[in-house]
Amino acid sequence: MEPEILYSRHQHGDVAWGEITLNRPGKGNALNMPMLNQLASLLPEVAADCEVRAVVIRSHGRFFCTGGDIDAWSALSSWEMAQDWILPGIGVFDSIAALPQPVIAAITGHALGGGLELAMAADLRIALRSAKLGTPEVTLGMISGWMGVRRLAEIVGVARARHLALLGLPITAAQALDWGLVTAIAEDLADMEQQLGVWLDKLCSNGPIAMALTKNILATMHQDLRHQHAAAVAQAAASGDCKEGVQAFLEKRKPVYRNR
Repeated sequence: MEPEILYSRHQHGDVAWGEITLNRPGKGNALNMPMLNQLASLLPEVAADCEVRAVVIRSHGRFFCTGGDIDAWSALSSWEMAQDWILPGIGVFDSIAALPQPVIAAITGHALGGGLELAMAADLRIALRSAKLGTPEVTLGMISGWMGVRRLAEIVGVARARHLALLGLPITAAQALDWGLVTAIAEDLADMEQQLGVWLDKLCSNGPIAMALTKNILATMHQDLRHQHAAAVAQAAASGDCKEGVQAFLEKRKPVYRNR
């Protein structure tokens, strides 16, 4: 029996690109813990491979990914859900997003719930025109668990994230393109392979360190910096210069700062 997560490495001269394939077509490529564990074991290997300049995530079968397998989480207690399902899943998706190589999600079928969350962990997304994308969790009385709502808001904006996450209705690939949820549309599988080939050729010819650093910079754009901000304010308030500035304001005079 084939593994439910496949990895292949395609060598092109001195460089290579990696391909991660969801291989559970009979279940719509729904994610379960064995698949998450396989990804968690695989990703450090991919990150450390200096010859791999880009990674494609794709799937076998009709669907890209229909989300987290309900059979895998529906019987869990609330504590087990948080500790044994949500946190490991977030860790895997964060590891995908943190790969030094650019990651492309090739969405060859519907990407729903956790499947869309997986695609959003990638840097670039291309979808077949026939694909639909959505976050239907609220229709099950559930919420997007693997940081999906946050990533969705970062990508398409808060108003459109509300539209998707509160209505629970999928959108077409064309609408996803208009919203920026995907960056390209393919008419069929052959067109997708052609477009992927162009992207991979370009990514494999770019400076790998520069791309990794660019990813790091972009990753900081939506970090929760409240604690860093509060710490900086506290540091400023504790300085002699701040005390001098406040005192000068009260005394209606020009402050004399001493950089301490």
